[in-house]
Amino acid sequence: MARFTYCVIGGGIVGLSTAHHLLEAEPDATVVVLEAATSVAAHQTGHNSGVIHSGIYYEPGSLKAKFCKAGERATKEFCAERGIPFDECGKLIVATTAEELARMTALEDRAEVNGIACRRVGRDELTELEPNVVGLGALHLPKTGIVDYTLVSTALADLVRGAGGTVLTGQRVVAIAEDVRGVSVSTRATTVICDRLVVCGGLQADRLAEMAGVRVDVQIVPFRGEYFRLPSERSGFVRRLIYPVPDPDLPFLGVHLSPTIGGAITVGPSAVLGLAREGYPKFSVNPRDVARMAAFPGLWRVARANLRLGVTEVGNSLFKRRYLRECRKYAPGLTAGDLLPHAAGIRAQAVRRNGALVHDFVVERTERMIHVLNSPSPAATAALPIGRHLAGLAAGGDDAAHQG
Repeated sequence: MARFTYCVIGGGIVGLSTAHHLLEAEPDATVVVLEAATSVAAHQTGHNSGVIHSGIYYEPGSLKAKFCKAGERATKEFCAERGIPFDECGKLIVATTAEELARMTALEDRAEVNGIACRRVGRDELTELEPNVVGLGALHLPKTGIVDYTLVSTALADLVRGAGGTVLTGQRVVAIAEDVRGVSVSTRATTVICDRLVVCGGLQADRLAEMAGVRVDVQIVPFRGEYFRLPSERSGFVRRLIYPVPDPDLPFLGVHLSPTIGGAITVGPSAVLGLAREGYPKFSVNPRDVARMAAFPGLWRVARANLRLGVTEVGNSLFKRRYLRECRKYAPGLTAGDLLPHAAGIRAQAVRRNGALVHDFVVERTERMIHVLNSPSPAATAALPIGRHLAGLAAGGDDAAHQG
């Protein structure tokens, strides 16, 4: 039974950033990271579009807006210092209808408030920038980039180990107990005692909080983000990230084209209710996860409020041509044969009992514990400043983090 100054549960990018910043601030501290999977970045961190977001979508004054803007710069600096490839390819948010063109104005205003580099381009310039994309106009965000967040996470894990920290994989937590002497954290193989615990549990955040005796008003509902990829001969189809103008009444950003740092182009994601928090193959079902969701009133309220969206997303998941129709609104040159299978991701969406989707970061604290209950996109982009923030809280800071 080993004793540590700090224990971090979760070997995703946010947990590893937190451990790194704890050791950077307190070189004499002892830090252990416990990760349930057999490798770091195994879940949300390693199953996303790899976008370095600029922060245009987020409510001014929110933690998302604050951390994303800082994270965009910090991620690029971190990668440049360590030789991790990234590309500041830019992004186009494309309007294909008059209604979307009008909605772009609100996004443009938000970009100005949030201090995001952004300019409007017309139909002709859009065609010049991206010959395979059509629209009435677009917003060009030149600072948006792409990176492989698994490589960033691996570098963070190496920094933790290099500073004397410990990163243990294959260690699923089964018990957490807090008392005046510290916090004990047990896995199937070992128990550690720490002075302070930081839980960055992602898809299992609510369960870990409940395990620790923390009363929470949210439950994690998994949404599958299903992707396709374009064939290699289409590798230059677009050079920038291509997004639709989001519908403000819907919780997700829509299907987009995403060049990746490896040279591929992904198409997606969808947003289908998942039946397994960690089941990535299509039609994965975890009876325990399904039973928990079925007993949660918030899920049924979300389902009623988003019935039309849910039916659409299931249809897009089952029928490739319906998915293709979404893409062809702004990329009419794509065909069904262009959509090749690609690995899915699972988004951990926190939902309140009243059915409200939680859109901002949510942190709950006890005397010795910090629980990150919601860490939505752009958490990967914002991971470095979020980790510094959480490290400060764990060290005794009194920052306002109970937003959501």
